[in-house]
Amino acid sequence: ASWVGMSYSKEVLKLEILGQDKIDAGEQINYTVKFKNNGKVRLETPELYFEFPDGAILENTQKIVKMDSKALGGDIYPGEERSFTFSARLLGQEGETKTAKARINFQPKDLKSRNETSTTFTTILGKIPLSLFIETPDQVPSGKSITVRVSYSSNVSYPLSDLTVKVETPTDFKLQYSQPKGLDNEWSVPILNQAEKKSIQLTGTLSGESKDQKIFKAQIGIWQGDNFIMLEEVARGVEIIAPSIYVTQKVNGNENYTASTGDQLHYEITFTNIGDEPLNDLVLISRLAGSGIDFNSVRVMDGNYQQGDNSIVWDSAQLPALKYLDVGQQAKVEFWVKLNSRWTIASTADKNPVIRNSVSVGPAKQDFVTKINSALVAEQKIYNENQYFTNSGPFPLQVGQKTYLTVEWTAKNFYNDVEGARIRGILPPGVDFENAIYPSDAKITFNVNTREIIWEIGSLEAGAGFLTGAKKAAFQVSAIPEFVEDVLVVGDMQLSGNDQWTGRELSARAEALYAPVANTNNF
Repeated sequence: ASWVGMSYSKEVLKLEILGQDKIDAGEQINYTVKFKNNGKVRLETPELYFEFPDGAILENTQKIVKMDSKALGGDIYPGEERSFTFSARLLGQEGETKTAKARINFQPKDLKSRNETSTTFTTILGKIPLSLFIETPDQVPSGKSITVRVSYSSNVSYPLSDLTVKVETPTDFKLQYSQPKGLDNEWSVPILNQAEKKSIQLTGTLSGESKDQKIFKAQIGIWQGDNFIMLEEVARGVEIIAPSIYVTQKVNGNENYTASTGDQLHYEITFTNIGDEPLNDLVLISRLAGSGIDFNSVRVMDGNYQQGDNSIVWDSAQLPALKYLDVGQQAKVEFWVKLNSRWTIASTADKNPVIRNSVSVGPAKQDFVTKINSALVAEQKIYNENQYFTNSGPFPLQVGQKTYLTVEWTAKNFYNDVEGARIRGILPPGVDFENAIYPSDAKITFNVNTREIIWEIGSLEAGAGFLTGAKKAAFQVSAIPEFVEDVLVVGDMQLSGNDQWTGRELSARAEALYAPVANTNNF
């Protein structure tokens, strides 16, 4: 279009966007796009393009909405006025400006060139409806383990979806584990409801020189394509101090023990005066936390167990080293506790369980975390009735006659996601694999030479068989008994897989299955 055409179009077609000049972040904004034909000729085949600002949360629409002539109601006659409304929620930082854009092109009657006019509308964002906090100790001795908690909540009256929390840690912070698990120091938040408070815990060691300040930062925002729209940011500093007491913990003789359900745990806490002066009248407190602990099983020597807050206290009356701990002197306390044999998790929020032991002795405070392995359950059953497949032949089995049977395998998993899950079983001689598999896409293979049957399950998520359905598969076999004695249909079966939380290889067994053979001799 020529310059004259553009100028002509702006006079002829008045285009404006109406909306709120200021809203709180997360609030809904309604943009009304109005246009009026102030000219004397019909404006034909109009097209409207409306572009939402960056950070707009949209439902069922694109960032740029195109409305063709039909959607706009056709040609625009002289004096005619129309309006259309576009709604979104705006996210961004307080004081940020958000600009919506609209443009409309059309062809004036009897002119060959198309004309276009455009306009914008800017809104300023008010207060952020999200709360974000970082909790850390004010001071920590170099090389000590600390727990950093990042908490966030929403004051928005509707659920926020697809948020992301990013945590930036100092280079001298060595992460041991986080709860929940993140990916590259990012945590996705699928949904955050009003007044709902969630948190992320990072446990690791922090090193540095005395009086160094180490900064932890957290951001909450939303990804739009490759663009991260930050809504809130906080930072907190931790001062490195010269330690006076060095505390270590061993569980069952290991500083990095991984616990399993039913374990008897022997805790040894060692503390050493690494300061410049003797220490007097110390108190040592060990506080246990974790859903898997049998708190009734705590046994302790020279200390007092207080079941109310699950803490064990040693004082100078019980332990001479707490009365006077000389420079370089080392002392130890110990206790025993049992893990429950099995417990169920209420939701996936309970997966990746740990035992936390918070130890304080004098000025030293130390958090120790022991990860807990998942527990697998393997089951196998045989069916002679038509379960999964059509079976035939006598049951109980009869000598010299063929009977078809179904073997069903089930895999369950308690606490942590497991990868590389597989079941391995052996078919004894005289039992034939019939190449019938359920479901048909189950990765079940039979090796004729080794008689080995393998089911490659792959992923077995936490709670499979408890929170969600168990993984099941079946295959058909046949047998012709030679003697009047129970027939071994399938040998011991083993389920195995790699625990994604603890990194350990797990396994579970199911006992061999037999089928009865009828005694048809008549005496």
